[in-house]
Amino acid sequence: MTRLLGTLACVIVLAACDLSLRSGSVEGGTDDAKANRATLTVEPGTASALAAPTADAASAPAASTQTAVVFRQTGGPLPPQRLPNPPFQPAEIARFHEPWAMTFLPDGRLLVTEKPGRLRLLNIATRQVGDIGGVPAVAYGGQGGLGDVVLHPQYASNHLVYLSYAEAGANDTRGAAVVRGTLTLSGSGGSLTGLRLIWRQVPKVSGYNHYSHRLAFDRGGKLWISSGERFTFTPAQDLQTNLGKILRLNDDGSVPADNPFVARGGVAAQVWSLGHRNVLGIAFDPQGRLWVDEMGPRGGDELNLIERGSNYGWPIVSNGDNYDGTVIPDHPTRPEFNAPEAWWTPVIAPAGFIIYTGLRFPFFHGRGLIGGLASQALIVIEFDGVRAREGTRYPMGRRIREVEQGPDGTLWVLEDGVDARLLKLNERF
Repeated sequence: MTRLLGTLACVIVLAACDLSLRSGSVEGGTDDAKANRATLTVEPGTASALAAPTADAASAPAASTQTAVVFRQTGGPLPPQRLPNPPFQPAEIARFHEPWAMTFLPDGRLLVTEKPGRLRLLNIATRQVGDIGGVPAVAYGGQGGLGDVVLHPQYASNHLVYLSYAEAGANDTRGAAVVRGTLTLSGSGGSLTGLRLIWRQVPKVSGYNHYSHRLAFDRGGKLWISSGERFTFTPAQDLQTNLGKILRLNDDGSVPADNPFVARGGVAAQVWSLGHRNVLGIAFDPQGRLWVDEMGPRGGDELNLIERGSNYGWPIVSNGDNYDGTVIPDHPTRPEFNAPEAWWTPVIAPAGFIIYTGLRFPFFHGRGLIGGLASQALIVIEFDGVRAREGTRYPMGRRIREVEQGPDGTLWVLEDGVDARLLKLNERF
């Protein structure tokens, strides 16, 4: 990964795209804390939040306009590449209430989480939607509720499913948690049994934002979790908490012996990298490298390649600024922090993220696909080893919460909101 040490970053101004005029990343309706219009009081040269958001982020619609996006990468420009525009035709398959994530079962049926606390089962062939019982109670509100869903790498033999969600704590606090349970299917639905807590955020805090709680297994069977800083800023730099971190665990929630901070014990032992804000998309490339998309504050959404023990700088540095206009030093001012491979101002408000490995869409093979909330788009990422950039984007007309690749190489997207469509992207020949 090329870093900013002694290197000038390349600035590319891309063509005008369908982006939000909102000044920050979007989560729920406008700006990810952001719709909440929280006021942050920040001393020059620091970044500490003194006020929590007060309104539900889902309350306001996103605005969009034609404007320019400044796109920066640390590794120099990649050769320009053209893709068909667009190479797919969306087709509505089903609708869900505030969906957040989805994953395919081996038989081709689809599990979909809904933020208020329901796990749905879709039979794509019949378009019948059923319910999965046994889901834990969630702390629903703001950005909180039921989150990600992934299968254990040996699901075919053990039927283990992992869920992330926001859970309530004492004194009006909340935090993300992860459980696993055994999925039993019956007819159009099923149930989860034997739920076991795998992980939780420490400490729980007040507020309703920046849970992150994305899940992914690597090819070695390790479980990776993105843990947001809960809109509390400074814990992202504190190894006595697991907020604002990327975490690496064994499949049972125990800590691998080769984690970078394992000798420190406590929650620090879970940590793989720190200095993160709100990571809402994580994906492994074919070489096993972990890439994440991360919402910036007022500008500065990021795409990062995750490295062992590395510090990504939040809230000390960011290519965005605080919501009250207070400047946060940019990444080049502190080269000891790991800078993003790419960043966006104005924002794209990144959400679900995959790196496509299928053959149905050969022009997407090896490329990243990010769901854009404020940008209401599917954003294509071009990779060249450890370098990355936006290749193009396809306007979708609505906020895109999640992207998934089907077992047969098909592409699927979930819209965001109370009457959100599940779309299959059919090849356009």
